[in-house]
Amino acid sequence: MRKIILITLCALLFVSLHAQDRFVAVEAKLKELAVKDALGLNEKVELSVNGVALNEFIRGIAVSNSVNVSMDPALNEKIYNNFTNVNVADVFLFLSKKFDLDMTFIGNIISFTKHIETKPEPPKYAQKQINISFDKNTGFVSIDLNNDSLQLVAKELTRVAQKNVVFSPELNGKIVNGFIQNVSFDNAMDKLAFSNDLKITKSDDDFYLIEKRDKDLLASKNGLIPKNNQSDVQGLSIKRDNNYMTVDATNVPISDIINMASAEMGKDYYLFTELKGNSTVKINHVTYDELLTNVLNGTDFTYKKQDDVYLFGDRNLEGLRKTKLVQLKYRTAEKITDFIPGDLKKGVDIKIFPDLNGIILSGSQPRIDEIEKFLMQVDRVVPVVVIQVMIANVSKSKTLSTGIEAGLGKSPKATEGTVFPGLDLTFSSSALNELIDGINGYGVVNLGNVTPNFYLSLKAMESQGVLKLRSTPQLATLNGNKATMSIGETQYYLEVTNNVIGTQNPQNQLSQTYKSVNADLSLTITPVVSGDEQITLDIAVKQSSFTARISNTAPPGQITRDFQSLLRVKNGDMVMLGGLEEASANDSGSGVPFLSRIPIIKWFFSSRTRTKSKSKLTIFIKPTVIY
Repeated sequence: MRKIILITLCALLFVSLHAQDRFVAVEAKLKELAVKDALGLNEKVELSVNGVALNEFIRGIAVSNSVNVSMDPALNEKIYNNFTNVNVADVFLFLSKKFDLDMTFIGNIISFTKHIETKPEPPKYAQKQINISFDKNTGFVSIDLNNDSLQLVAKELTRVAQKNVVFSPELNGKIVNGFIQNVSFDNAMDKLAFSNDLKITKSDDDFYLIEKRDKDLLASKNGLIPKNNQSDVQGLSIKRDNNYMTVDATNVPISDIINMASAEMGKDYYLFTELKGNSTVKINHVTYDELLTNVLNGTDFTYKKQDDVYLFGDRNLEGLRKTKLVQLKYRTAEKITDFIPGDLKKGVDIKIFPDLNGIILSGSQPRIDEIEKFLMQVDRVVPVVVIQVMIANVSKSKTLSTGIEAGLGKSPKATEGTVFPGLDLTFSSSALNELIDGINGYGVVNLGNVTPNFYLSLKAMESQGVLKLRSTPQLATLNGNKATMSIGETQYYLEVTNNVIGTQNPQNQLSQTYKSVNADLSLTITPVVSGDEQITLDIAVKQSSFTARISNTAPPGQITRDFQSLLRVKNGDMVMLGGLEEASANDSGSGVPFLSRIPIIKWFFSSRTRTKSKSKLTIFIKPTVIY
């Protein structure tokens, strides 16, 4: 560990010194160019920039000071600087240091590129040396082993002594220890096997075969390793209690923990690959499967139980992959995969099976078990919220029309109209002449007759009304989803387009299009149900209504009222939302100039209309949670 830290510090120091040397060389080259070929590098500049691309900034300085530059298009960082009375060379050197640039020089051309640091090669892993020596003259061998792999020991013995040493496959991953000094090869092999509870046999073709002892071979048929093997592994203790065990291990190879636990619990196993790495475990009263899950969790290895045999190896091995279909009961498979954490999905292929509302998982068994456990936690019943909405709209209006109107029509008019409940009466010319004839002859008053097309209208009317509208729609939606309702009307207006065709003999082409305008009451509610069935409602209401048209072909005007509210209610409680009120007043009239403004007399020389209206919208909302 100390060596790695020392190497890292040296590498950082080397990079720092290398960067300083690089900028020193660039500064010297700039000074050299400023004297000989690029005199513009000595020019003073005063610049203030804010958010300008780096390559454009360098190009601008170069153009204004006659310096030849070439720039990498990737130099598009934004700069925010103010330079006053500074040499161009100093500006270039400052930019090179701040943005870690390389400046290369070809003649009097300066090329700017992004500096790419050459990373030092990481230290190579040095395999542990097996301490074995062999004297060819005497045939003596010396061995110094300390927790070394039997595989590497056999390989080193074969290399230095030129004698073939092999071991049975079941000893793959076996750790051996021993110290032997200057003994014959056969004697050394015999003592090495004895001290590590092994058996060695020399075949007729001079091969040294390392196997388990006979009692081990007998036990291995039942999937057992003798308990006295526990003394070979220091720092490891395993105690069995029926189907449970207590394990205490401190920095012990994973292979040794599995080996002894399998022997203690009587489990058969097979190794696809060597289980590398150490583990520290202190756990009480666990099953064999629970121990394997805890020990192998976080490593590159996993296990799989096939019949009564446990298979161990790398997670990506074909024999250890598992494929499982997980069907969901309440949630939709297409959406739930987006919520699986990324760490759980590493190394697992996930496919959606919409026909069965399921998810197909393929990968190592522990990862699949984790994902399945997560899916079962989130696969719960989603509440359905039924929303009862009562909409009440009350409109009140009052209109008063009074006045006298007289004039000439295109043809004689008949006497007609209503006297009760409102006065709206039109007199013909004949009725007026009869009235005039009745007045003539009294005193000095003598009026002439009116023309046949003359008419006189009297109006004195008052109207008022109250309109109540009530609707009770019901909405239903899943928890967290929007429920939308819209009620309204559509009106149309005519749009005329005049197209001029041709230049020599222009012709007008008229096209008419009826376009629609909508006025409606729209309600959008998003309910969110909490764990105690409190409901948070996000409510948006918008109401629009039509007003009078300015002409028959013009679109109608619109009045819009809307509001948004966020509130929390209990399940089944009702909430009232009001305040959307519209009020209007109109007082208009026409009459004879000056006379229509004199009190009392104005009623004989004018016609007036007064209108008042008021509309109020109230909404009642009652959410109810159902499952």
